[in-house]
Amino acid sequence: MSDPVSQRPTRIRVDLDALSHNLRAIRAHVRVPVMAIIKANAYGHGLLPVALHLQSQGVEQLGVAFVEEGIALRRAGVTVPILVLGGIFGKQVAQFIAHDLEVTVSSLDKLRQVEAAAEAMGRKAIVHLKIDTGMERIGVHSYSCGAFIEAACASRWCEIKGIYSHLACADDPDSPMTAQQIERFAEACAHIQRIGAPMPLRHIANSGGVLHNPDSWLDMVRPGIVLYGALPDPAARRTIDLRPALSLVSQVVYFKVVQAGHPVSYGATWAPKRDTRVVTIPIGYGDGLSRALSSCGAVLIRSERHPIVGRICMDQFMVDIGDGSAYNEDEVVLIGGQGDAAIPVEEVAQLAGTIPYEVLVNLNERIPREYIGGSIG
Repeated sequence: MSDPVSQRPTRIRVDLDALSHNLRAIRAHVRVPVMAIIKANAYGHGLLPVALHLQSQGVEQLGVAFVEEGIALRRAGVTVPILVLGGIFGKQVAQFIAHDLEVTVSSLDKLRQVEAAAEAMGRKAIVHLKIDTGMERIGVHSYSCGAFIEAACASRWCEIKGIYSHLACADDPDSPMTAQQIERFAEACAHIQRIGAPMPLRHIANSGGVLHNPDSWLDMVRPGIVLYGALPDPAARRTIDLRPALSLVSQVVYFKVVQAGHPVSYGATWAPKRDTRVVTIPIGYGDGLSRALSSCGAVLIRSERHPIVGRICMDQFMVDIGDGSAYNEDEVVLIGGQGDAAIPVEEVAQLAGTIPYEVLVNLNERIPREYIGGSIG
């Protein structure tokens, strides 16, 4: 008897060959090592399958947000170096060391916590120093980082592998803040040279930096959303040949004719002006589909674009196909291509009043994922 989960018509398709293509394109563009960012379930693409595939492609480093993500990767057999980018709590540090995870050290106090845990375990911690150049999130301010850098370089129990910062506005190629942040970061790194310590790996380029700012590429880059074939912002320039790796598809589950003036879905917010054909699709905001797409989003059925009508429900939504044809079990594309037509994630995000990141990471585990091409072993 087959697994009932696998029978759900709604699913996410992840093209591993597209991921490989994007990784190659990024490498050719920047010509420095890549830290692939796979936090938040690999931006909705599936943490473990994506990590295993990238490992098979020889990616130099992986980046995650939380220690739990790193531990899950280690338990799945991922051996690539993994940096945990988020802030840490003292009681977590032993888990970093035990699972060979690299630690973001973002303050002198955090440095002391890592040192104490490493000494207690008799094993050095691999760390990256976080410098705040303008994000005001975590990290020591670039203008007052001297004592922090000196203490880290003098540490007996911390091996400094990297030093990094994060660009706040690089998605917009015209933002002057990016150049300011790169300059502040260079000044912080210069302090390492002044004290005669070895220079660790310097990394500051996120997806926007990879696309727009060669001065940010330094010793390593950290692509996130561009690795998955999407642009980070409507202002971003497509300077790399990217292929979308994710498609979101479902099937028609019901067909009906709705008479003129008869409202559709909760709140009776939409009604046709004439008799029309309406189909129901079995996916909703309970799967992470944005309710903001109600009466403004679209889908592809038989390579034709049709509007979402009425409010999106928790598990279903309706589509007006007008005088068109559709049958139960016809494929419905919410993100991706069908025939010569396509609905890119950037369009979905714009219609929902958000960013592609949120559209992708909101797609939750209720939706089965299937992988095509490539290798996940």
